[in-house]
Amino acid sequence: MLKWALDVGQFDLEYCSRTAIKGQALADFVLEFDSEVENKAIVLTEPSSQGNHSVYVREEFPRPWWILHVDGAVNNNGAGVEIVLITPEGHHLMSAIHFKFYVTNNDAKYEALINGLKIALEVGVVNLIARSDSELVVNQVNGGFQARGPRTELYMRCAQRLLEKFGSARLEGVPREENSNDDALAKMGSQMDSVQLGKIPLGIQEIPSIPEVGVF
Repeated sequence: MLKWALDVGQFDLEYCSRTAIKGQALADFVLEFDSEVENKAIVLTEPSSQGNHSVYVREEFPRPWWILHVDGAVNNNGAGVEIVLITPEGHHLMSAIHFKFYVTNNDAKYEALINGLKIALEVGVVNLIARSDSELVVNQVNGGFQARGPRTELYMRCAQRLLEKFGSARLEGVPREENSNDDALAKMGSQMDSVQLGKIPLGIQEIPSIPEVGVF
Protein backbone atom coordinates (compact mmCIF):
# COMPACT_ATOMS: atom_id res chain seq x y z
CA MET A 1 0.00 0.00 0.00
CA LEU A 2 2.88 2.38 0.83
CA LYS A 3 4.53 1.77 -2.53
CA TRP A 4 1.24 2.34 -4.31
CA ALA A 5 0.73 5.60 -2.38
CA LEU A 6 4.20 6.84 -3.40
CA ASP A 7 3.56 5.99 -7.06
CA VAL A 8 0.29 7.88 -7.29
CA GLY A 9 1.28 10.65 -4.90
CA GLN A 10 2.79 12.67 -7.75
CA PHE A 11 -0.66 13.06 -9.25
CA ASP A 12 -3.26 15.46 -7.91
CA LEU A 13 -5.86 12.83 -7.11
CA GLU A 14 -8.79 13.24 -4.79
CA TYR A 15 -11.01 10.42 -3.55
CA CYS A 16 -14.75 10.92 -4.02
CA SER A 17 -17.45 8.55 -2.86
CA ARG A 18 -19.78 7.14 -5.50
CA THR A 19 -23.00 9.11 -5.84
CA ALA A 20 -26.41 7.47 -6.16
CA ILE A 21 -27.97 7.02 -9.59
CA LYS A 22 -31.29 8.78 -9.84
CA GLY A 23 -34.16 6.46 -10.63
CA GLN A 24 -35.34 8.50 -13.63
CA ALA A 25 -31.88 8.47 -15.23
CA LEU A 26 -31.71 4.69 -14.93
CA ALA A 27 -35.24 4.33 -16.23
CA ASP A 28 -34.41 6.49 -19.28
CA PHE A 29 -31.34 4.36 -19.95
CA VAL A 30 -33.29 1.10 -19.91
CA LEU A 31 -36.04 2.52 -22.13
CA GLU A 32 -33.49 3.72 -24.68
CA PHE A 33 -31.49 0.50 -24.97
CA ASP A 34 -34.09 -2.16 -24.23
CA SER A 35 -37.13 -1.21 -26.31
CA GLU A 36 -38.00 -4.85 -27.10
CA VAL A 37 -38.84 -5.79 -23.50
CA GLU A 38 -42.48 -5.40 -22.55
CA ASN A 39 -43.89 -4.75 -19.09
CA LYS A 40 -40.68 -2.98 -18.14
CA ALA A 41 -40.16 -2.12 -14.49
CA ILE A 42 -37.31 -1.08 -12.27
CA VAL A 43 -36.79 -1.87 -8.60
CA LEU A 44 -35.41 1.06 -6.63
CA THR A 45 -33.96 0.86 -3.13
CA GLU A 46 -35.05 3.44 -0.62
CA PRO A 47 -33.55 3.82 2.85
CA SER A 48 -35.79 2.64 5.64
CA SER A 49 -36.36 4.58 8.82
CA GLN A 50 -35.99 1.34 10.82
CA GLY A 51 -32.45 0.14 11.17
CA ASN A 52 -30.35 -0.67 8.10
CA HIS A 53 -33.16 -2.36 6.18
CA SER A 54 -34.09 -1.15 2.71
CA VAL A 55 -37.50 -0.74 1.20
CA TYR A 56 -37.85 -1.94 -2.41
CA VAL A 57 -40.25 0.03 -4.56
CA ARG A 58 -41.32 -1.26 -7.98
CA GLU A 59 -41.98 1.54 -10.46
CA GLU A 60 -43.68 0.71 -13.75
CA PHE A 61 -42.39 2.51 -16.82
CA PRO A 62 -44.89 4.51 -18.90
CA ARG A 63 -46.49 2.43 -21.65
CA PRO A 64 -45.73 3.62 -25.20
CA TRP A 65 -48.50 4.90 -27.49
CA TRP A 66 -49.78 3.00 -30.52
CA ILE A 67 -51.60 4.67 -33.42
CA LEU A 68 -54.62 3.19 -35.17
CA HIS A 69 -55.82 4.36 -38.62
CA VAL A 70 -59.19 3.08 -39.79
CA ASP A 71 -61.40 3.65 -42.81
CA GLY A 72 -64.46 2.06 -44.39
CA ALA A 73 -65.77 2.04 -47.95
CA VAL A 74 -69.03 1.10 -49.64
CA ASN A 75 -69.44 0.75 -53.41
CA ASN A 76 -71.27 -1.31 -56.02
CA ASN A 77 -68.95 -4.27 -55.43
CA GLY A 78 -69.65 -4.46 -51.70
CA ALA A 79 -68.29 -3.00 -48.48
CA GLY A 80 -65.07 -3.32 -46.55
CA VAL A 81 -62.71 -1.66 -44.11
CA GLU A 82 -59.03 -1.00 -43.77
CA ILE A 83 -57.09 -1.12 -40.51
CA VAL A 84 -53.51 0.06 -39.96
CA LEU A 85 -52.03 -0.37 -36.49
CA ILE A 86 -48.70 1.41 -36.00
CA THR A 87 -46.38 0.23 -33.24
CA PRO A 88 -44.33 2.65 -31.11
CA GLU A 89 -41.31 1.63 -33.20
CA GLY A 90 -43.09 2.63 -36.42
CA HIS A 91 -44.00 -0.82 -37.77
CA HIS A 92 -47.27 -0.97 -39.74
CA LEU A 93 -49.65 -3.88 -39.13
CA MET A 94 -52.19 -3.79 -41.96
CA SER A 95 -55.38 -5.73 -42.56
CA ALA A 96 -58.60 -5.46 -44.57
CA ILE A 97 -62.06 -6.89 -43.96
CA HIS A 98 -64.80 -7.63 -46.49
CA PHE A 99 -68.42 -7.60 -45.32
CA LYS A 100 -70.95 -10.23 -46.30
CA PHE A 101 -73.85 -8.13 -44.98
CA TYR A 102 -75.42 -4.83 -45.93
CA VAL A 103 -73.93 -1.67 -44.39
CA THR A 104 -74.32 2.03 -45.02
CA ASN A 105 -71.27 4.25 -45.41
CA ASN A 106 -71.52 5.37 -41.78
CA ASP A 107 -71.90 1.75 -40.66
CA ALA A 108 -68.71 0.90 -42.55
CA LYS A 109 -66.85 3.72 -40.75
CA TYR A 110 -68.04 2.40 -37.40
CA GLU A 111 -67.17 -1.19 -38.34
CA ALA A 112 -63.67 -0.03 -39.25
CA LEU A 113 -63.21 1.64 -35.87
CA ILE A 114 -64.70 -1.24 -33.88
CA ASN A 115 -62.65 -3.91 -35.67
CA GLY A 116 -59.50 -1.82 -35.29
CA LEU A 117 -60.07 -1.40 -31.56
CA LYS A 118 -60.64 -5.14 -31.17
CA ILE A 119 -57.36 -5.91 -32.93
CA ALA A 120 -55.49 -3.42 -30.75
CA LEU A 121 -56.91 -5.03 -27.62
CA GLU A 122 -56.01 -8.50 -28.86
CA VAL A 123 -52.34 -7.58 -29.30
CA GLY A 124 -52.23 -6.05 -25.82
CA VAL A 125 -52.14 -2.34 -26.62
CA VAL A 126 -52.54 -0.19 -23.49
CA ASN A 127 -52.24 3.39 -24.79
CA LEU A 128 -53.89 4.11 -28.13
CA ILE A 129 -54.60 7.02 -30.45
CA ALA A 130 -57.32 6.04 -32.93
CA ARG A 131 -57.83 8.14 -36.07
CA SER A 132 -60.72 8.24 -38.52
CA ASP A 133 -61.65 10.58 -41.37
CA SER A 134 -65.35 10.35 -40.48
CA GLU A 135 -66.29 13.58 -38.71
CA LEU A 136 -69.65 12.09 -37.80
CA VAL A 137 -68.21 9.00 -36.11
CA VAL A 138 -65.50 10.94 -34.27
CA ASN A 139 -67.92 13.52 -32.88
CA GLN A 140 -70.57 10.98 -31.94
CA VAL A 141 -68.13 8.76 -30.07
CA ASN A 142 -66.53 11.77 -28.35
CA GLY A 143 -69.92 13.16 -27.34
CA GLY A 144 -70.03 16.16 -29.65
CA PHE A 145 -72.86 14.86 -31.86
CA GLN A 146 -75.97 12.98 -30.86
CA ALA A 147 -76.52 9.56 -32.40
CA ARG A 148 -79.63 9.44 -34.57
CA GLY A 149 -81.36 6.11 -34.89
CA PRO A 150 -81.09 2.96 -32.76
CA ARG A 151 -78.54 1.29 -35.05
CA THR A 152 -76.17 4.24 -34.96
CA GLU A 153 -76.55 4.50 -31.19
CA LEU A 154 -75.60 0.84 -30.81
CA TYR A 155 -72.50 1.36 -32.93
CA MET A 156 -71.58 4.45 -30.94
CA ARG A 157 -71.98 2.73 -27.57
CA CYS A 158 -70.02 -0.27 -28.84
CA ALA A 159 -67.06 1.91 -29.85
CA GLN A 160 -67.17 3.83 -26.57
CA ARG A 161 -67.09 0.64 -24.50
CA LEU A 162 -64.11 -0.69 -26.42
CA LEU A 163 -62.23 2.58 -25.92
CA GLU A 164 -62.84 2.32 -22.18
CA LYS A 165 -60.98 -1.01 -22.09
CA PHE A 166 -57.63 0.66 -22.81
CA GLY A 167 -55.42 2.21 -20.19
CA SER A 168 -55.54 5.47 -22.10
CA ALA A 169 -57.22 6.01 -25.46
CA ARG A 170 -58.59 8.82 -27.57
CA LEU A 171 -60.28 9.14 -30.94
CA GLU A 172 -59.11 11.85 -33.32
CA GLY A 173 -60.36 13.05 -36.68
CA VAL A 174 -58.07 13.37 -39.70
CA PRO A 175 -58.72 15.18 -43.00
CA ARG A 176 -59.83 12.89 -45.81
CA GLU A 177 -56.88 13.93 -47.99
CA GLU A 178 -54.50 12.64 -45.31
CA ASN A 179 -56.33 9.32 -45.34
CA SER A 180 -56.01 8.57 -49.07
CA ASN A 181 -53.88 5.44 -48.69
CA ASP A 182 -56.24 4.05 -46.07
CA ASP A 183 -59.23 4.81 -48.28
CA ALA A 184 -57.64 2.97 -51.23
CA LEU A 185 -57.03 -0.12 -49.12
CA ALA A 186 -60.57 0.01 -47.76
CA LYS A 187 -61.90 0.05 -51.32
CA MET A 188 -59.81 -3.02 -52.13
CA GLY A 189 -61.35 -4.75 -49.14
CA SER A 190 -64.83 -3.80 -50.28
CA GLN A 191 -64.10 -5.39 -53.67
CA MET A 192 -62.49 -8.42 -52.02
CA ASP A 193 -59.56 -7.98 -54.42
CA SER A 194 -57.01 -10.43 -53.02
CA VAL A 195 -54.69 -9.87 -56.00
CA GLN A 196 -54.27 -6.18 -55.28
CA LEU A 197 -54.11 -6.72 -51.54
CA GLY A 198 -51.13 -9.06 -51.96
CA LYS A 199 -49.72 -10.04 -48.57
CA ILE A 200 -52.15 -7.86 -46.61
CA PRO A 201 -54.46 -10.17 -44.60
CA LEU A 202 -58.05 -10.11 -45.88
CA GLY A 203 -60.77 -11.19 -43.47
CA ILE A 204 -64.42 -12.00 -44.13
CA GLN A 205 -67.07 -10.78 -41.69
CA GLU A 206 -70.44 -12.49 -41.88
CA ILE A 207 -72.45 -10.47 -39.34
CA PRO A 208 -72.31 -6.92 -37.90
CA SER A 209 -70.13 -6.21 -34.88
CA ILE A 210 -72.97 -4.88 -32.75
CA PRO A 211 -74.41 -8.21 -31.48
CA GLU A 212 -70.93 -9.56 -30.69
CA VAL A 213 -70.18 -6.92 -28.08
CA GLY A 214 -73.40 -7.29 -26.12
CA VAL A 215 -74.43 -3.67 -25.90
CA PHE A 216 -78.18 -4.20 -26.14
